Amino acid sequence: MKIILLKDMDTLGRKFDIVNVKPGYGRNYIIPRKLGVIANADNLATREKIVDKIEAELTARLGEFQEMAEKISAAVLKIGAKAGTSGKIFGSVTNVQLSQAIKDQLGLEVDRRDIVLSEEVKNLGTYAAVANLHKQVEAKINFEVIAE
Repeated sequence: MKIILLKDMDTLGRKFDIVNVKPGYGRNYIIPRKLGVIANADNLATREKIVDKIEAELTARLGEFQEMAEKISAAVLKIGAKAGTSGKIFGSVTNVQLSQAIKDQLGLEVDRRDIVLSEEVKNLGTYAAVANLHKQVEAKINFEVIAE
């Protein structure tokens, strides 16, 4: 059964993606909770109009995304974490904490799902990550994990 997602779902895909699911899962979970609709001809046509409109809007904002990428790439974010005497932190630094640090320190909104960590951050030190702000714009995030 083909479904058009109306909301982001971690296990299936992002908003307006067309996904294949088992019929029972689609009928009994996704559709009643208004997470998606059946991918029939009418719904596909509506989806195309909406996606085209969103892509045009994002293309118009391309310059804004490039400015954000320059600001993010130029800064070194400081993220505090509780650490032991050997420099190993309790837990790890995630993309959620990076998103919050960008918001707090730079005043910019970056969705946590757009941030990709290249490695697990489990020790104090400097690291790098990538933020996919737009299809054509990536920002390198430099951050330093310091002891609280």
